[in-house]
Amino acid sequence: MTSKVIAILSAFGHGGAFSLTELARLTGMPVSTAHRLTNELVSCGMLERPTDGFFRVGGELRSIAGYARQVPPSFHDRARRVMDDLAAATGRCAVRLGMLENLRLNYLEKLPGDGPVAIGLESGRLPLHATAMGRVLLAFAPAAVVSALVGQGLPAYTPYTCTSPADLRHALAVTRLTRVAVCRHEYDLYTSLVAVPVFDIGGRIVAALEVCVSGGTDLRMVQPPLVVAGRTLTRDLQIGAGHNQLTIDGRRRLNLAPPKERPQG
Repeated sequence: MTSKVIAILSAFGHGGAFSLTELARLTGMPVSTAHRLTNELVSCGMLERPTDGFFRVGGELRSIAGYARQVPPSFHDRARRVMDDLAAATGRCAVRLGMLENLRLNYLEKLPGDGPVAIGLESGRLPLHATAMGRVLLAFAPAAVVSALVGQGLPAYTPYTCTSPADLRHALAVTRLTRVAVCRHEYDLYTSLVAVPVFDIGGRIVAALEVCVSGGTDLRMVQPPLVVAGRTLTRDLQIGAGHNQLTIDGRRRLNLAPPKERPQG
């Protein structure tokens, strides 16, 4: 039985979408067996089956494999280096890189201190509507994605959580204009969050880079290096590793400080 499950999952080694008949043909198993196993894989999130009837890789399988269709395999490695530098530049704040997968927020996290960025992706633990990186991803997602999220409800995590669909849509519109999202005490009473987008070469949203600020730290102090880091990852995606002078290569640190103003005179 395990070998049959592996055969089905192996059919998605390069992504894509398959009908039940196609999966049965590719794996050499009866349609009835393929139907039963794919339904089990859908129920546990390893596969998904939207309304078009075709099976695709599910959020849980992406999380386990560290798989993201819209970014090159080395993106996470380059992102970790930028996150390390950003954590140092912002006074050892927590830094996250989030990606949207079927109304789930998958993310890498760099905790405060000298520890490394987490190797695997966390999945589904943080809400989209009450985190800054979630709002950045929603702001540049299709309207249908936002409507689907609103349809599931917007639960309150603190008295400051945005639970109004109209208020959320307004906040997303502001984020589209400013390319910055801020959440103050909306997920946790003791933290505030600020995030910026990362775009691919076609201008599509790929990820959101977020800084988590605790206590009385002024968000205005962390925003400039965060903006620079977000632009660095965007350029890294668009130009490619080895050709981007702003990319961290492991031998030097990226200067995330904002440029100094020239003296007037």
